[in-house]
Amino acid sequence: MEIETSSFFNLSHYEYGEAYFGSHKGMRYRLAREPLEMVKFIAPEKRNPATLMASVWPEPYSYADTEKALIVNEHFEVSQEGLEAAVAWINEQYEKNYK
Repeated sequence: MEIETSSFFNLSHYEYGEAYFGSHKGMRYRLAREPLEMVKFIAPEKRNPATLMASVWPEPYSYADTEKALIVNEHFEVSQEGLEAAVAWINEQYEKNYK
């Protein structure tokens, strides 16, 4: 069973400076706009450059409590295509490293 894109926040939600966290059979994951900042009310042309950063790490600890060396990150463009690519990457990480 794959993690579905529909289980994540919609793309505009990440403009509020909040991350999405989840777990799947021994793997934890996070998706957030990087840098993590509230930009919802800033005109797109005035925003600093950003990416969607997907992160995965082994259970049982939270993102904040996991040794940074155990967290694997990848960056994607801030777009619907980037969101879908990030979710596909998270699924690939599960298949390669946690299954």
